[in-house]
Amino acid sequence: MDIKGLNPDSLSVLLKNRPAPILPSAIESEGVTTSGFGNLLQQAIEKVNDLQQQSSGMMHKIETGESDDLMGTMIAMQKSSISFQALMQVRNKAVTAYEDIMRMQI
Repeated sequence: MDIKGLNPDSLSVLLKNRPAPILPSAIESEGVTTSGFGNLLQQAIEKVNDLQQQSSGMMHKIETGESDDLMGTMIAMQKSSISFQALMQVRNKAVTAYEDIMRMQI
């Protein structure tokens, strides 16, 4: 096995052909914000709230007789229920992680 040194010409070819790095400004221009976990959690909470409001409105329409879309209402209720359960699991994991960090000895 023969080990050779690095050829500077091959390095320049590799550097020229590499993909451009993803910059935060490029991400923000596409509509995705980069403010972190807090923003992501806030968006998830808003989405779950929207799903619950939608299912509540559909259920109210079924109860008052304005709509007869029982299957759509049940699907919306299940979506909101599953979304809420998933959000609660994320919350529980975050609280557990926080408690673990607070128990660490300095």
